[in-house]
Amino acid sequence: MDQNGHGKRLSDLDRFAALGIKAIRYPVLWELTAPDGLATADWSWADERLPALRDLGVNPIVGLVHHGSGPRDTSLVDPEFGPRLAEYAGAVAQRFPWVEYYTPVNEPCTTARFAGLYGLWYPHGRSDLVFLQALINQCKGVVLSMRAIREVNPNAKLVQTDDLGKTYSTPELAEWADFYNERRWLAWDLLCGTIDEEHALWKYFIKSGIPAEDVLWFRDNPCPPDVVGVNYYITSERWLDHRGDRYPAQYVGPHGFADIETARALATPTPGIGPLLEETWERYNLPIAITEAHIDANREDQMRWLLEVWNAAHDVRKKGADMRAVTVWSLLGAYDWNCLVTECRGYYESGAYDLRSPEPRPTALTRLMRELSCGRAPSSPVLQGIGWWRRPGRFLCPPVATSTAVAALPAERAGAHPVQPILIIGATGTLGSAFARICEERNLAYRVLTRQDMDMCDPQSVEAAVERYQPWAIVNAGGYVRVHDAERESDRCLRENAHGPVVLANACARHEIRLLTFSSDLVFDGSKGSAYVESDPVAPLNVYGQSKAEAERRVLAVNPDALMIRTSAFFGPWDRHNFVTLALQSLQEGRPVTAASDLIVSPTYVPDLVQTCLDMLIDEERGIWHLSNGEGVSWAELARRACVLAGLDESLVDAQPAVALAGQAPQPRYSALGTERGNLMPSLDDALGRYLQAVKEVQREGDTHVGAAQAAHYGSS
Repeated sequence: MDQNGHGKRLSDLDRFAALGIKAIRYPVLWELTAPDGLATADWSWADERLPALRDLGVNPIVGLVHHGSGPRDTSLVDPEFGPRLAEYAGAVAQRFPWVEYYTPVNEPCTTARFAGLYGLWYPHGRSDLVFLQALINQCKGVVLSMRAIREVNPNAKLVQTDDLGKTYSTPELAEWADFYNERRWLAWDLLCGTIDEEHALWKYFIKSGIPAEDVLWFRDNPCPPDVVGVNYYITSERWLDHRGDRYPAQYVGPHGFADIETARALATPTPGIGPLLEETWERYNLPIAITEAHIDANREDQMRWLLEVWNAAHDVRKKGADMRAVTVWSLLGAYDWNCLVTECRGYYESGAYDLRSPEPRPTALTRLMRELSCGRAPSSPVLQGIGWWRRPGRFLCPPVATSTAVAALPAERAGAHPVQPILIIGATGTLGSAFARICEERNLAYRVLTRQDMDMCDPQSVEAAVERYQPWAIVNAGGYVRVHDAERESDRCLRENAHGPVVLANACARHEIRLLTFSSDLVFDGSKGSAYVESDPVAPLNVYGQSKAEAERRVLAVNPDALMIRTSAFFGPWDRHNFVTLALQSLQEGRPVTAASDLIVSPTYVPDLVQTCLDMLIDEERGIWHLSNGEGVSWAELARRACVLAGLDESLVDAQPAVALAGQAPQPRYSALGTERGNLMPSLDDALGRYLQAVKEVQREGDTHVGAAQAAHYGSS
């Protein structure tokens, strides 16, 4: 809560309630509330938040231990973990007797695997014995906690969550797959009291060193969930393959076989969560909720994942299961889950809100949540596409053909294609071709238009293109780009950079089409001496900057919903003419590179820019935003930075004052872009590292992408 800022933002609760949700999983964490025992517990945070949620009509499902083991003086293998948690649970119930739903321990089986079997989390065990000890202690904590809670509130209900996946395998590893498919149920089986000598994994407990009486305690003290909470991720379904040499090394474990997400290996996609929910219903005949549904992906795939999970829940309900809810997890996103929070990398994946702005910024997920909660049909055109986990480019190995145990994707879904495209203007430019490439990768329908297809300076031509293609968005990645030549060709520059975007803005406003267009750091004169933010006044020094400043003013006047991106200093792996690529090429050949030492800019990695812009377009962001990789450097420093990361001789970078590198157009000495709206792109060093890796991949594989001049996509005419 410190990292995501929620601990200090009571206003978040209003945001959450406005989504139309009826309940929320909400923490009253043991280790934060009573780290040194109940005598010194600090209830102030919970005292403020839980009643506020109740007053907003949102039912809290109170969580006491998420992924962790409580205060520092206990652990998952401490026999006192359960009794001590129960003492805390009773105190929570005494303080909030009106709270009805509880999750005393989140994902006990998953946590036991990570903490007791894989060694990733404390106490870093790596044995079946430690795994089972951690599992039993957590489940005992749940039973004792609910007992203590129900002494205060007899109507209190247990929502017991865990990750639910499924394992598939080659015939040679069928026994492993069967074992994993039984192990996934262990937490719920223990709580339901169904594990005894007849259970499929009884011998596993005993052979691992667990006393029989520790297991049978649950048979004598059952505490079945009132709601079985199923958490489901792209990593939940696994493929085991004895042919480890077919797979990347990181997927081959100590037993010598590969263990990989099914989405990355199986030629036929699995059906998803639906059959797993059916299995859960058949096994327990208890109410079910999907208590976590999230994917770390681009915005449209986050939405596609949620909609797929939502539709599966409705389908299972129609078949007779008691499906109660779908939970969007988590509303504020998460930090460092790409490494299972084993390192502090600062890696952030947004949820329904994006925290990289001064206040949480609603993403397109919030609109989808409101539509689903109100029973309205989802409206976003990007939902017509197929998620990456079902697309051909998802594989990390030679695709594996499996038996009929893996169901085929329904034919009508597999053949569905988006019908409303994004129109991309600027077919031959760096930015336009990058948008086409990344739209292709993201399964976003697009059309790249040449000037012959549509002249954006001609209202009739624009109107005809809109009528023909019926786009939901237009990306203006074209225009006049030759800064120095603009001093001689001012009329042409102003026509293409100012008049044309206004024609587009008018058409988009009339037809309610989203518009994304670009401006430049050259709208500033550099006199500020520090990074410019979006609200700083413009004062261009040259004709090119004047054309962009005029475009900003006029476009937003006629179409306030337009998204205007200021950026600068492009570099990327797909064109050979950007500064970084040319500099590194010269340095690799042993030739010096001369670059300005006193012109400060904000380098922008083109793939990051395009990915972020597409997310913002889907989010329906508007107005002026500054996007760059977040650091003001001189051109000479940029060359040196890239040189060092590439392992080249930085002494060949010749830093010179700009006056020695005369151009025809005056330029600001300091045009670095800061932001007051949100840092949405990675750091410069991170971007340079990925740029160098991408260049190697392009050189190794060859650039086989469909060219930027391609006029059609998805067979549209």
